[in-house]
Amino acid sequence: MAHESFEDAATAELMNKLFVNIKVDREERPDIDRIYQTAHQLLTQRPGGWPLTMFIDPADQRPFFGGTYFPDEPRHGLPSFRELLTHVAVFFKDRQSDVRDQGQQIADILARLEPVTDSSVVLNDFPLNAARQQIGKSIDREYGGIGDAPKFPHPSALDRLLRHWCAGAHGEEPDVEALFLVSLTLTRMAEGGLYDQLGGGFSRYSVDRYWQIPHFEKMLYDNGPLLALYAQANLATGEALFERIGNETADWILADMQAPNGGFYSTRDADSEGHEGRFYVWTPDEVRQLLPQDQFDIVEQYFGLNAAANFEGDWHLTVQKPLKDISTDSGKTESEVVAIINKARDTLFEARSKRIAPDRDEKQLTAWNALAIRGLAIAGRSFDRPDLVDAATRAADFIAENMMIDGRLFASYKDDSVRLAAYLDDHAFMLDALLELLQARWNTRHLQLATSLADLLLTHFYDAENGGFFFTADDHEELMHRPKPMADDATPSGNGVAAIALQRLGFLLGETAYLDAAEQTLRNAWRAMDEFPHGHVTLITALEEYLQHPETIIIRGDAAEISQWQANAAKIYAPQRMVYAIPSATNDLPGALADRKADDKQTIAYRCIGSQCSLPVTSWEALATELSGVRAQ
Repeated sequence: MAHESFEDAATAELMNKLFVNIKVDREERPDIDRIYQTAHQLLTQRPGGWPLTMFIDPADQRPFFGGTYFPDEPRHGLPSFRELLTHVAVFFKDRQSDVRDQGQQIADILARLEPVTDSSVVLNDFPLNAARQQIGKSIDREYGGIGDAPKFPHPSALDRLLRHWCAGAHGEEPDVEALFLVSLTLTRMAEGGLYDQLGGGFSRYSVDRYWQIPHFEKMLYDNGPLLALYAQANLATGEALFERIGNETADWILADMQAPNGGFYSTRDADSEGHEGRFYVWTPDEVRQLLPQDQFDIVEQYFGLNAAANFEGDWHLTVQKPLKDISTDSGKTESEVVAIINKARDTLFEARSKRIAPDRDEKQLTAWNALAIRGLAIAGRSFDRPDLVDAATRAADFIAENMMIDGRLFASYKDDSVRLAAYLDDHAFMLDALLELLQARWNTRHLQLATSLADLLLTHFYDAENGGFFFTADDHEELMHRPKPMADDATPSGNGVAAIALQRLGFLLGETAYLDAAEQTLRNAWRAMDEFPHGHVTLITALEEYLQHPETIIIRGDAAEISQWQANAAKIYAPQRMVYAIPSATNDLPGALADRKADDKQTIAYRCIGSQCSLPVTSWEALATELSGVRAQ
């Protein structure tokens, strides 16, 4: 639409004559996008999308007409954009009362859509079980993933299934199907074209049911959560494929998305040289010319180069034949086959790097950086990779030094300039990421930043009357509506992440204000969780940790020894457990942490469930016994 209409001189002249035109970057202004996407659905009774075209009354910002794509010439039952512009301008001029009525109706409906707290509700585990059943019903049991084409990764839903399995793993009837559905989906995604088989990292979504052909755009906000999920799934299953995919995805994030300043860029475009996917696809002859014949014979089978082209006459690399079958047919061991494939992948990656790469959007968004920091911290612990923790630390320091100005957080950074007041997701995601990073490497400055973000959430975003968090701060510019979003979408729910992180920080520090805000958020979101559980899985995880409080392990002692205890604990999949190793020399700890004192003579560990703590232990064996005991989830 940008090429067809906005860059067309005649169309631009008409737009400028009739309207004040405002083009919004939805990634920098998710507040505006949320409002008008919802308004579009109300106006048209159809799902929204991008590009989004909305016509609004300048008097009150309320929309009176909208749509998504409009062509440059009439086709497929749609008017041309120029025709539309003229008709809308006439309508606005001649029918002002209808414009005002339409806008008022939209405003009224948006207000009614906001969650209402029922004070009589008793929070219970019904949404946990309902979400498990609904997600299970929606998963493709042959190819994994939720629904049909287009197929998105949905890491939050998969994380919910993995947690559900873990919660009952030591019971009489463990939910092995939940674990199977997660493993199936992660395996199919890893072997398909959604995953970059040469460079690592995941594209936005698959256009088909089979994960074969993606929309080739790579988003930081997908890869951070998927990195965390593959690392956790590897801990849960021991599956080597998940370890490889997690490590390669982390390597791609560091190599391609981390800026010299330590923060992370936003996206890699889908197009290069004017064509989607051109950077990624091959012909068999191109591959044959790059590889020795013995390597090509293996790679041809593995990536299906001996089958029909799968993308516009070219081959997008996906795994088409199992290693076991290639091993049998070639007479080589599986490890020999893997070594050949890895060597060939390196050669192909090097050749591909000489192509014209897709453009990279180099703005750095706080919320998306936080998702990457969280993923790298979890992967760094799980895979015992200090370099990933180093990268996460650099990014967290970048946020602290560049995105916090005069005590307030900002949302976007580009060209050495910070802009736009931060939103709920920026604060909540960053708070959550810091709590994960602190488990990988203790840094009192990061704890101070976490408490500052928690306080900002309560001061500027929290609805003290009803519970829950608004998407914008109380001193944000006034828009036509101030939403309080509860559902997960492409990223986790900001309200859900805030509730999880505030509970965890509340128990860590013994701060009841954080715990109360998390509980009231769950009460405000109860109807949404109860009526549509699979759309609110992040909030449901917060509910799970409200009903069964998280476990906190505090290890104090010599830095080398406590790091070893922590590393041992990190090898267990325990999503409701936090393990913090705090050197003895660390003083002036806040709140309840001040009571977790070091012993000058030995390493000591404190174990707490919620705010209830047992007597400290002084040996790894004693701690390991406790970790493998009552609470493994």
